[in-house]
Amino acid sequence: MTVPRVLFDEPGPRARARIRVCTVLGLVLLAGLLALALWQFGRNGQLGRDRWAPFAQLSYLRFLADGFVGTITATALAAVASFPLGMVLALGRLSRRRALRWVATAYVELFRGIPLLLLIYAFLLALPRFGINLPILWKLVVPIVLVNTAVLAEIFRAGINAVDRGQFEAAVSLGLREGTAMRAVIMPQAVRLVAPTLVTQLVALLKDSTLGYVVSYPELMKQGNNLTVYTHLLVQTYLIVALIYVVVNFALSRLAVLVERSVGTRARRNVAGSGGTGTPGPGQPLTTAAAPPTMV
Repeated sequence: MTVPRVLFDEPGPRARARIRVCTVLGLVLLAGLLALALWQFGRNGQLGRDRWAPFAQLSYLRFLADGFVGTITATALAAVASFPLGMVLALGRLSRRRALRWVATAYVELFRGIPLLLLIYAFLLALPRFGINLPILWKLVVPIVLVNTAVLAEIFRAGINAVDRGQFEAAVSLGLREGTAMRAVIMPQAVRLVAPTLVTQLVALLKDSTLGYVVSYPELMKQGNNLTVYTHLLVQTYLIVALIYVVVNFALSRLAVLVERSVGTRARRNVAGSGGTGTPGPGQPLTTAAAPPTMV
């Protein structure tokens, strides 16, 4: 058994072959561009020892480390707020109460359509005129939360809709309230299905934090920019900053792959426990035809 794809269909043999070919060509092109860039840097003296020696000093490293801590802080705060709010908003979109469903839908459509940069400028320039003047950190974090909550709501809703309707009906038939069945039976499975996508969205949160320069929040990009003002080592500074982002994003991407493999392994074990016949094994929930569960 393969884990169902929530946001896209599993590619076939021909599509996988095309993906492999495009991946190889893309890597070759990337390697060529990288070699060309290094050649140009060397030609213009940007690879000289004297251009890189300052970054071995503790003061330079500490300055960039402070920016890295600022980036992680903003990302962590945005994630802690966005993920649970996105789950609540997803449940609101699936509610039987029309007013609640309309409010949740309006929020998702509104904040998915507003550019994050515009929202940050609103918190920086417009809201202080009305007496709403947040600290610098929250002028960055709150807009990120508003936008990403809408995106995460759709991810969670896709996960809930991917869970078989029979899971919900079986839980209710055992005497659980509908809200309890959704919280204890449906949501854990939905989160497990979309876990790799959630990790990928965490990467997007990290990238969104680079907009901290707008509000002068000292995140990694802002600290790098300040460093270039004093040292005039623009190429070297931004290459180091880019390398840090690449390493962090690669680590998060690998985490997404590990989570997806873990989900696939667990699904195969469940099938093996049921004898591969579709009959639930010991401790496995009942399933029927797939249909989106609905909250009360």
